[in-house]
Amino acid sequence: MKTIKKLILKNFKRFRTLELDLDGELNILVGGNEAGKSSVLQALDIVMSASRSRVEALGLETIFNQDCIAEFLAGPRRIEDLPELLIEAYLDGLEDPDFDGRTNSKGRDAIGIRLICMPVDEYTPAIKAILAEQHDSFPFEYYAINFQTFGDQPIFPYKKPLKHVLIDSAQINNEYATNSYTRSMYAAHTTATERNLHGFEYRRAKSKFRDEVLQALNEPLDTYKFDVRTSPKASLETDIIITEGDIPIDGKGKGRQCFIKTEFALRDREHALDVLLLEEPENHLSHVHMKKLIERIRASRKKQLFVATHSSFIATRLNLRKVLILSQENPSNPATLKDLSNGTAEFFMKAPDNNVLELALCKKAMLVEGDAEFILMDALYRNAAPGASADADGVHVISVDGTSFKRYLELTKLLGTRVAVIRDNDEDYQANCVENYRDHVGASIKVFADEDNRRSTFEICMYRDNARICDEEFLAARVTLTVEEYMLKNKTDAAFKLLDRRGAELVAPNYIKRAVEWIRA
Repeated sequence: MKTIKKLILKNFKRFRTLELDLDGELNILVGGNEAGKSSVLQALDIVMSASRSRVEALGLETIFNQDCIAEFLAGPRRIEDLPELLIEAYLDGLEDPDFDGRTNSKGRDAIGIRLICMPVDEYTPAIKAILAEQHDSFPFEYYAINFQTFGDQPIFPYKKPLKHVLIDSAQINNEYATNSYTRSMYAAHTTATERNLHGFEYRRAKSKFRDEVLQALNEPLDTYKFDVRTSPKASLETDIIITEGDIPIDGKGKGRQCFIKTEFALRDREHALDVLLLEEPENHLSHVHMKKLIERIRASRKKQLFVATHSSFIATRLNLRKVLILSQENPSNPATLKDLSNGTAEFFMKAPDNNVLELALCKKAMLVEGDAEFILMDALYRNAAPGASADADGVHVISVDGTSFKRYLELTKLLGTRVAVIRDNDEDYQANCVENYRDHVGASIKVFADEDNRRSTFEICMYRDNARICDEEFLAARVTLTVEEYMLKNKTDAAFKLLDRRGAELVAPNYIKRAVEWIRA
């Protein structure tokens, strides 16, 4: 099994530098918008394609890091300071001496392939003249695009070491993307000998069509006759399509196309793919089909998978330990969840839908115990800190089942997220809220609960600190239950009514005030 074990980027798109150690089976890339998930997949796609024409089609100006360009233009503009773009893929399982060597940024023996874009030496006088003019244009035209092995050998698309395909759900109806996918899958399922034979037979069939079918049409004609294209732009690889039930897949809906392309790419064949890149596979898929796709991905063998996603469902169901978190604020320093315990990773695989990625990507969070707390927390936050709000302070409020707090805290401990846990004392503050979390609390994690064991739940605390408001809203309809009992038996409904009618007047219990004060510090 051939895999990519490390990716190094320099001056590629938003990354001045990036080094990713990769899992040989599954890598789940997560992050906010513009965090660089798509850029990582694109870098892998470019370097494994070994296609200079693909880089030229994209344009160096679109893939070069803009900060390094601006920094160079704002400086002394010395030709020796011109930035270079680098993509390096360190490989494993490849037995080819041409790919083994020290022509890499580490300067040590390794197996791999690299793309380097750098100024061409012979153009030095022209580049100096351009730079001396002090205009804002960067001399991309004088850069060379070179694909090399770590053994310092040139590499071309026909000699690329791994078979791969990129499936981008955002481009699912794009004709070029569909044709590129089809060609990649055709190449992955055939040998070079088979492709040569297919191409020859296809050209021969075209000639036969011309000689037999078009003959009657051409006989009366003199100088000008009808023929069939046989150029490389009208070859078998440009004309071949993939069908399901004799229907071309590009005639299917977007969700079905996404599922078919991924499922087909995951099949195990003798000449199958080595690497599959999936860009946001959740797009266009219903919940049912997303579950089917996840099961298909989990069952995959002998392929290295890269999945870029915004979906907590996909990340948790596949395996949180395979997650790489890309940060908008610090793009060169991604976080990993590989040290998450097996038990916690398996818990999230089976747990109900959750907000794990929301928690993983935020800087501050308040974990609450149920729906009632979640409904009222924003109002209580505003009332506890007049003029502030959770959204404005960048604090995410996340509802967590009380028995799951420690699973979430293990996750946040790895990431260094500042987290306030807000929970009930359940009639024993010391045991449930102090001793229970002794191994989890620290500088970035605190547990907040009412210290009075008689105030055992959120509803009791809310009633006793807001008795007048609660009585005015709920007492008139009570026959047998007290207002406090009613709120305990109808937690969600009571919380929603309080928010809807009296949200701005509610007094936050003291432990929630302390939590707000701490999370804002």
